[in-house]
Amino acid sequence: MKHKLLNIARRTALMLLVVWTVVSLVTLLIELVPGSPATTILGETATAEQIAAFNIKHGLDRPAFFFSYSSEDGFAWNGLNNRYAEYFGGLLRGDLGRSFRTDRPVVDMILDRYPATIKLALASMLVAIGIALPLGVLAGTHKNGLIDNIASFVALLGISLPTFVIGPFLVYIFAIQLGWLRPGGSLYPEDIILPAVTLGAALSAILTRMIRSSVIEELGEDYVRTARAKGLAERTVVYKHVLKNGLIPVVTILGLQLGVLLAGAIITERIFSWQGLGLLLLEDGIAKRDYRLVQGCVLVISVTYILANSLTDLVYGWLDPRIRLS
Repeated sequence: MKHKLLNIARRTALMLLVVWTVVSLVTLLIELVPGSPATTILGETATAEQIAAFNIKHGLDRPAFFFSYSSEDGFAWNGLNNRYAEYFGGLLRGDLGRSFRTDRPVVDMILDRYPATIKLALASMLVAIGIALPLGVLAGTHKNGLIDNIASFVALLGISLPTFVIGPFLVYIFAIQLGWLRPGGSLYPEDIILPAVTLGAALSAILTRMIRSSVIEELGEDYVRTARAKGLAERTVVYKHVLKNGLIPVVTILGLQLGVLLAGAIITERIFSWQGLGLLLLEDGIAKRDYRLVQGCVLVISVTYILANSLTDLVYGWLDPRIRLS
């Protein structure tokens, strides 16, 4: 019991450290980008009084970090009177701040878009698994055969093509030429098909190769020969025994690739105008230099990725009870 509590405490501390590091790096990069949020949001015609009022309202008149530097005074200690300390103080209270542009609470803006991004990521993962599982099993059970060569070619093609190539190609075929689907938006249930296939295609290519390798490796184990000697059907041997044992490395890839899906969703959401967190981060956060919105979006994405990795560890134990989480 004591060991489990220590393990939970260590994982929680590590998660907090990762979150702090990510948000700190994003904050630093935002501050290094030239330009003023006041000028970007208010426009070039804004008066000096309007800019000053904007900066005071959002705390931009204060130093960014604990230390500041000027050519005249050198380094100066700012104490806790800085935007960085204020932001993390707000995080401890569950406050992500307010948007510079809309003056809405950032947490409300994120909650409006977050479900759409998670929906897209899960749909993409289902697409990837639906493609990779049969292809990988067929390739593994027909090693060096025609099916294996075709599956390997499809996987290589999927890995080679980035989402910003696959996305417009699918739009051209299924939206413009065939007219089956809309080219963008997220109003109707079928609008998720094109972005989900775009994101899932690259992941399915990686999973196909992983499943193929796992199946080939497991087919050479003693328990497979024993199962066949008992007279079990080949389908039962492959799908009940081989595939379950071979899924452990695949689950690892799935857990790690959720972060890739969330990052890829930023580009994919832009291509398809999918109203998710990625589009919010790009168009309303980065483009408008909305510091608080960018920090909030990155924070939520990083926490989601960490939780997905923790869930992956739990699935390890379900697939193989012999695994002891360290």
